[in-house]
Formats: sequence, C-alpha cells, structure tokens
Amino acid sequence: MDDQFYLQLFDKHKHVEAVPSNREITAWALQVIRLLFPEQSKQDFNAVDQLKWEFKMLENELCLVMGATQACEGCNNEQLSRAIFEQLPALYRLLNTDIQEIFEGDPAARTEFEVIRTYPGFFAISFYRLAHILYKHNVPLLPRILTEYAHSKTGIDIHPAAEIGEYFHIDHGTGIVIGESCVIGRHVKLYQGVTLGALSVAKSMAFTKRHPTVEDYVVIYSGATILGGETVIGQHSTIGGNVWLTKSVKPNSTVYHKPALIVLDKNKD
Repeated sequence: MDDQFYLQLFDKHKHVEAVPSNREITAWALQVIRLLFPEQSKQDFNAVDQLKWEFKMLENELCLVMGATQACEGCNNEQLSRAIFEQLPALYRLLNTDIQEIFEGDPAARTEFEVIRTYPGFFAISFYRLAHILYKHNVPLLPRILTEYAHSKTGIDIHPAAEIGEYFHIDHGTGIVIGESCVIGRHVKLYQGVTLGALSVAKSMAFTKRHPTVEDYVVIYSGATILGGETVIGQHSTIGGNVWLTKSVKPNSTVYHKPALIVLDKNKD
C-alpha cells in the first residue's frame, strides 16, 4: 500500500465524529434494564438508598456519554438525562405489560422469570423501548446504536422511532423488521420473519410515513410482509403466514396465502 492511502486514512482518523464505543453505550443500557429486572442479573442491595444511588450513577453516566458524543454538543445533557430517568417508571410499567402478554400468549413459557431471562423477543422489546425514550427526547445516534445491538443479538430489527403500544408480543422473533414510521397498537403479536416495511426506499421519502399501521389485537404470522405508509391492518385481524400485503385490511379480517402444493411419490413414474 502506498503512502497516499495511509495519509487518506490518517486524515479520516483525525476528523472522525467523536462517539463513545458501542460497548460503553450498550453496557449502560444493559445495566438500566438489569436494575429494572433483576431476573436478568441479580445484584445485592442492603438498602433502598443503594438502589437509588445506582440509578443516579447511571443517570450521570448517560450524561457523560452524551457529553462525549459530538452530535450532542448543543444539548443540555444534564437536563436530558434527568428527564429520561424520570420516565423509567413508565418504561417499567410498559415492559411489564409486554412480559404479561408474552407469558399468557405462549404455552411454552413456564414463568415470567423465564420470559425475562431467556426470551429474545423481550430482550429486543426492552432495548427498543429504552431507545425510544431517548429518541423522543431527540438524543442523536444513541437510540440507533441500542436497537442495532439488540438486532445483532436477536435478529429482531426495530427502529427506535417506531410507535408501539403496550402488551406487545414477539414470538420467536428472528427476522422481524419494524420500520421507522411504523405504528403498532395494543395487544399485537408478531411471529418470526414478519416485515413491516416501506414500498419505496427513495431518500426523498425520509420524512414521510413509509411503513404500515397495525391496529389493536392483530396477529401476524411468520413470513408475512406488509408494506407502505398508507397500509392499515384493522383491529382484531389475523394475517396468515407468507402473505404479501400492500393495501389496507378492514377490522376483523382474516388474510391468508393459498399455496398450490404438489407432492410427488418418487416410487412412481
């Protein structure tokens, strides 16, 4: 390699935007979730004040992380951190509705402890909901780092800007994609391989609603693809596996794919 190539890289290293490591950012989020749900990693506290101190340290850590992020230079990071941590009780309540929905909706779940400790759906939802709080407070970059970490661990891709109601159930989950402008109601259940995506990925559509709306009490089975910002899945509907939808569905609908299967007996001509 010639010197010009090294000079090009050296210049890029000097001018790259300052951001703490993904490991540092995701470690902070993991600790927040583990304090909310000690089922994931129990810590011993001898007094309530110790727990309060731990949350305060994490609030300060978030402030430091944002302060070390170049895109947050113009933010009031101390005020932002305080506002975000004031929403933790609401986050805890929301996540408990998700735990309840997953536990009651999955015959294989023996206990809520099992859901919290082992289910990739809950892991992805918890990271999404924490990232969504940061996103709503206009914290740059960090929300996407958090949801992409959960994506890398679970195969579940939820954009932090998506609006998702309470009692959300992801079953199995691998391959699920939930786009940026997606709106999902209450008591919605998604199986693996579901895509809630855009009809077009043109850059000019960056600030438009490109992804579907899924109303309350909808079940979407594995492999279904639902596209488009004007597509609305009406409440109490069921979308079958491998369905491809680019238009709205009325409430109380059942939509299914009717394949033509041919089974040949290899013992016959």
